[in-house]
Amino acid sequence: MRGVVLDRESFDTDDLDLTALEATLDAWRFHEATAPGETAGRIADAEVVVSNKVVLDAAALEGAPNLRLIAVAATGTNNVDLEAAAARGITVCNARAYATPSVVQHVLGVLLALTHRLPDYQAAVADGTWSRGRQFCLLDFPIRELAGRTLAVVGWGELGRAVAGAAEAALGMEVLVAEHRGQEPRNGRIAFAECLERADVLTLHCPLAPETQDLIGEAELARMKDDALLINAARGGIVDEAALADALRAGRLGGAAVDVLTQEPPRDGNPLLEPGIPNLIVTPHIAWASRESRQRLMDQVAGNIRAFLEGVPRNVVTSG
Repeated sequence: MRGVVLDRESFDTDDLDLTALEATLDAWRFHEATAPGETAGRIADAEVVVSNKVVLDAAALEGAPNLRLIAVAATGTNNVDLEAAAARGITVCNARAYATPSVVQHVLGVLLALTHRLPDYQAAVADGTWSRGRQFCLLDFPIRELAGRTLAVVGWGELGRAVAGAAEAALGMEVLVAEHRGQEPRNGRIAFAECLERADVLTLHCPLAPETQDLIGEAELARMKDDALLINAARGGIVDEAALADALRAGRLGGAAVDVLTQEPPRDGNPLLEPGIPNLIVTPHIAWASRESRQRLMDQVAGNIRAFLEGVPRNVVTSG
């Protein structure tokens, strides 16, 4: 059997052990990246395709008559036309829960950096403000303690639960679980609007879907405390980026950490990349990207392929 990996450099910088993946099939072709116009040709004779972010639409799948399995090297499957895959008898599986420790570490890291104003104080050292000071320390940017403050979690899945547990155990925070917007709260959950109002920190861990597009916009930001923090390590598009930039500039929000943008990479610019936005940390979609996390991902992809070949497919999103 023949397999093709379409975007190896999106998960491997030659620091991973791909032995388990390579052992699953007779022959593999590895491509560092695949441009849209190259996809159809590269999967034309493949029986198994591994893809992270390369789009596999109906047209590409139509030209791959031998394709039996798409092993998505991610949890999200929005880059695959699932209806077209099912219609052609192609099974699609994804990877799950591989990045939890890395994401938790990232969320707590940026939360602490924002709360302790580390980017601002580092800049004050670099520009000479500390050197010109009259005291041994600088107190230019207010620092808060997180113990006893409220963390509101939007998206109560694997990642949301793990972040909440770590924030409770390590930082002594109180956790609120947000109900879906517009729904009556289930047991143990708080109405979405109330979560916005009570949150000292709002952390997002929900998928991007029609109902979560621009979930946090101008109106939602206006409901939050002026000193609240917003963390988005979920997906770009969940937050209205222009509205967030405006709120930070106007002092209507205490700070934000954003690991995901609507367009990645942001070749056409982005409101959150403009200069002068206070207490904002933007990172290039790396919350998930510890080496250990990426190794677990590849090992899980290999396991998904083996399970499919053995007739007991796992992590199935849609079945052929």
